[in-house]
Amino acid sequence: MKKGKIVSAEEAVRVIRDGDTVATSGFVGAGFAEEIAAKLEDYFLATGRPRNLTLVYAAGQGDGAEKGLNHLGHEGLVRRVIGGHIGLAPKLQRLIRENKILAYNFPQGVISHLFRDIAAHKVGTITTVGMGTYIDPRNDGGKLNELTKKEGEDLIKVIHLEGSDYLLYKAFPINVALIRGTTADTNGNITMEKEALTQEALAIAMAAKNSNGFVIAQVERIAEPGTLNARNVKIPGILVDCVVVSRPENHWQTFATPYNPAFSCEIKVPVQSIPPMEMSERKIISRRAAFELKPNMVVNLGIGMPEGIAQVANEEKVLDLLTLTAEPGVIGGIPAGGLNFGAGTNMEALIDQPYQFDFYDGGGLDVAFLGLAQADQEGNLNVSKFGPRFTGPGGFINISQRAKRIIFVGTFTAGKLKVAVEGGKLTVIQEGKEKKFLKRVEQVTFSGKYAVETGQPVLYITERCVFRLTPRGMELIEIAPGVDLDKDILARMDFQPVIRQKPSLMDHRIFRAEPMGLKDELLAIPLEERLIYYPEENLFFVNFEGLYIRTPEEVEKIHSLVEKILAPVGKKVYTIVNYDNFNIAPDLVDIYTDAVKHLVDHYYAEVTRYTTSTFLRMKLGEALEVRNVAPHIYESREEARKALKKD
Repeated sequence: MKKGKIVSAEEAVRVIRDGDTVATSGFVGAGFAEEIAAKLEDYFLATGRPRNLTLVYAAGQGDGAEKGLNHLGHEGLVRRVIGGHIGLAPKLQRLIRENKILAYNFPQGVISHLFRDIAAHKVGTITTVGMGTYIDPRNDGGKLNELTKKEGEDLIKVIHLEGSDYLLYKAFPINVALIRGTTADTNGNITMEKEALTQEALAIAMAAKNSNGFVIAQVERIAEPGTLNARNVKIPGILVDCVVVSRPENHWQTFATPYNPAFSCEIKVPVQSIPPMEMSERKIISRRAAFELKPNMVVNLGIGMPEGIAQVANEEKVLDLLTLTAEPGVIGGIPAGGLNFGAGTNMEALIDQPYQFDFYDGGGLDVAFLGLAQADQEGNLNVSKFGPRFTGPGGFINISQRAKRIIFVGTFTAGKLKVAVEGGKLTVIQEGKEKKFLKRVEQVTFSGKYAVETGQPVLYITERCVFRLTPRGMELIEIAPGVDLDKDILARMDFQPVIRQKPSLMDHRIFRAEPMGLKDELLAIPLEERLIYYPEENLFFVNFEGLYIRTPEEVEKIHSLVEKILAPVGKKVYTIVNYDNFNIAPDLVDIYTDAVKHLVDHYYAEVTRYTTSTFLRMKLGEALEVRNVAPHIYESREEARKALKKD
C-alpha cells in the first residue's frame, strides 16, 4: 500500500505555525481529533511551538478535565479563542478568567454556518441569532473577559438590510483544520461509518482549503484507493492534505463510549424498559413540561434537566408520537446524555450540523425545552455566566430564539433544595441556597424583550410554579398544590411577578405516583372538532368526552370558539353537551360555569347535558344551579336528546 497522504501525528502538527487560526470539529467527544490534539500539546510542551494560535470551534469539545480542547489550555499555545461553549474545557476557562488570552463566544449554529461562509469567501454570516443577548455588539459583542473588551477587535457588527437590523459575524481565514473520520484511503477520501456524528467537518475542511490552509484528518483505519464507496465519502480527498491513523484509545466514539454501533446507525436497539423516575423536583418539572407536547411535534431537548422530559415521555408511552432532535444533526430516536450528549440511538436520520441549524434557525422546531439557571423580571435568561465561571451558550441562543415555542425548565431555587410530595401536595423541606429569579440576570443568554417583539410564546416551569412571558414581564399562572404563594414563591424572588388573577393549580396528576395518562390526552380530539353545528336541525353538539380543562385560557378558548360558531347563525340553537370522562381543575369550576351561563343566556334555546359520572353530575349541577342555569345532567345521549324540547 502506498503511503500517500498518511503521516504520523507528530509530522502533522509540525505544519501548524505561530499565529495560525486552527478550526476543530467535535461535539463533546464525538468527532473530536483527540490523537492530534494530544500530540499538539506534547509538541508545544517539548518545543514551545507553535505559539499564539487562534482556536475556532462550534460545539463544546472536552470531558471537563483533560481531554478535548483541554489539551490546548496552555499559556502561549493559544492567544485567542472563538467558540460556542467553553464549559467542558476548564483549562481554557482558566486562561480566559485570568485574562491570559482573548476570548469570544459566538452561538454554536452561527459558527457552524460561518465555516461555510468562509469557504464561500463571503463577508461573514448574516443572521438575527444573538440579537438582544450578550452576543449583540450593543451589549458585550460576545467578549468574555476584560482583556478582550480592552484589546480585542470587534468581530460582530449590526447591519441594516431591507428595513431590519441583523448581526454580521465577520469571516476570517482558517489556516488549519483538524477533523475526524473512520476510514481514509491513501488519497485522503474520508468516510464516517463508525462515527456518532458527522457535524461540520466538511464545512471546516472547505473553509481551510479555500483559505489556502491545511487540512489534517484523524481516522482509525486506511483503505486502498478506489475501494471506498463514493456515496459514503463525506470529505473528498481533494480537501485533505494529510491523514493520521489514531491509536484506539484516542478514537472513541464519544468521551464516554469506545464504540456503540447504535450511535453510528449500524443497528437499532430495543428500547428497554426504563424504570420510572422517582418522585422528585426533577420529575415534577418534567411531568409539567410534558403537558406542552403535542403529537407529531419536532422537539429539541437541552442537556441536564430537559433530559428528564424524554424519560417521562417514555413512561407515558408517547415517545413514538414525537420526533426528538439534537443540534449536531440527530433526527428521531432517543438523544443520549452525559458525555454521550449529542449522539443518539435509533435515529431516523443523521445530517451535518450546519444543515440542522438551517432547519432550527428557519423555525423548524415546534418546541424546545432548555435549562433554566437564572431568570429576571423581563423574562431574560442566563445560562452562560455565573460569577467568575462561564460556559458559553452552545446551541442555546439559536434554539431559544428560533423555536416556535420555548419552555425553560429548572428548579425554583438552586443548591441543596429538598422537596417532598405527599397526598398529592408539594412541600419544600429545605429551600435552595441561591435564588434563581433575580432583579437582573448576570448575563443575557436569552432576551425576553426580543421574544416579546417577535411574538414567541415562552413558559418557565419549576417544581412549584409556572410563569409565562408577557409584554409586562413574567406572569405567574400556575402554582403547585400545597405551596404557599407568599412564603414559598414571592419571598424567594427578587422581583414581583405579574399576577393578573389567582394562579391555577398545577395538574394534580403531576403529583401522583401513577402514570398521568398523557397518551390519551395527546390523542384526544382537537377542541375545534368537538363543536359541531347542524343547521338542518338547528342543533349544536358539544363533545367534551375525555376533555380535561386545566387553565383559564382553555375556558376562554372554548367560550370564544362557541361564539365564533354560533354568532353568525343569528338565532338561538338547541344544544347537547357530552360530559363523559370530562374533567376540570377544581379551581376552574366557577370560571367555567360563568362562561356556560353566558353562552346559555345568549346562544342556547335549550340545552341538555349527559355523563355517566355521578360525581361530575353533582359537581357541575350544583355550580350551574347557583347561576340559575338548568342543572339536570342526564346519564346518556339518548336521554339528553329526548329531553331536548323543540317547539
